[in-house]
Amino acid sequence: MNTYEVIKTRRCTRKFKAEAVPDDKLEKILDAGRAAPCGGNSQTTHFLVIRSPKVLKELAELVCRTFSAMEVKPGMYKSMQAVIKAAQKGNFAFHYNAPVLIVTANKIGYGNAMADCACAIENMMLMSNELDLGSCYINQLHWLDENAAVRDYLMKLGLAEDETVCASMVVGLPDTADGLPQRTERKITGNPVSYVD
Repeated sequence: MNTYEVIKTRRCTRKFKAEAVPDDKLEKILDAGRAAPCGGNSQTTHFLVIRSPKVLKELAELVCRTFSAMEVKPGMYKSMQAVIKAAQKGNFAFHYNAPVLIVTANKIGYGNAMADCACAIENMMLMSNELDLGSCYINQLHWLDENAAVRDYLMKLGLAEDETVCASMVVGLPDTADGLPQRTERKITGNPVSYVD
């Protein structure tokens, strides 16, 4: 695929096989993330790569418990509402049971933290598509970045005290008939463009 095809056909995967992502493919994905643009060439994005099934299970349980204790409030972001409701039903796996969760963090107070991490995640999702792997952007750990229990758990895994979780993604082999990610082009119905000549 060329770059345009990789971009146009990248779709989120939310159902994965339990198989591990081959190390060589995971390294290419991480290299793509590390090569992403960053403010002032700071290169301060921290990539926390979680592959342990035990840790993924524990983290999913912690996230589910944390969201299930929350209340849906009027005007709340609709995705946040959906996550809280799903968690309250139990067995909510925010990472879709993917075999790899990549958490990106950056320095607290750094003005480009979110932008740098978002660029890295996009690069990694595009590389995943190129390598016939499925991926999905994950918001939940960013939403829980100030939750003490979640931060403590992530700090045990390597998150530094002076870092904030900005974005995450999952990657794995898609659980599809042909083993490939869904690659239908999304119909663009928004994102207006204004030209100033």
